[in-house]
Amino acid sequence: MASTLRDLLIQRAARLQGRPALTAPGWGTLTYAQLRNRVEGVALGLLAGTPPATVFSATGTIWDWAAELAAAASGLAWDQEGQPVPMEALGGPRFNAEAGRGAYHAREQVVTEGTPFTMGLTHGELMVRLRRLNAALGWDHDTRADLPLARLGEPALRAALWSALFAGAHAVLVPAAAPAAGLLARFRHHETPWDPAPFRDFWAPLGTATDR
Repeated sequence: MASTLRDLLIQRAARLQGRPALTAPGWGTLTYAQLRNRVEGVALGLLAGTPPATVFSATGTIWDWAAELAAAASGLAWDQEGQPVPMEALGGPRFNAEAGRGAYHAREQVVTEGTPFTMGLTHGELMVRLRRLNAALGWDHDTRADLPLARLGEPALRAALWSALFAGAHAVLVPAAAPAAGLLARFRHHETPWDPAPFRDFWAPLGTATDR
């Protein structure tokens, strides 16, 4: 059983290799094996030099999610005050950098349940929360979670993406539809808005109701 966020990514990719993991504009649909490869490409770029202890990415694109996963897999902390993940690692010339490979594999011995990740929470503490949240959501390998791409930077949306990974579900990041005009507006199908309520307290400080 996975005990860290790094283990979670690796184990889901190993067990669910060909199942859909993530669909996003510009990327199409990635399987779990492909998602792991994409994330590890960013991680190798981060670790090709001397990485900062804390990183962050706010490009407003799906690369932000890959960067967050890469930070977790690399044992780096994720904080909006951290050093921006270089664009060169987000699909640029440092993506999948061979110079980072040894350092990335060495992190297997470094990343533990006690490794800090974000909002004062460790890998182990977040794994406990993911288990509890998954039990409440009932998500599994057959779940498709449609999530609004425009809210990618919001904590609740990030929690939903982590929940989808934990469950082995298929996360689909949906761009906002262009507003319809005239008669088209009358006949357009209105989808149920995404409800962030189950995820709002996921990143709450220790000692809150989330931990009880």
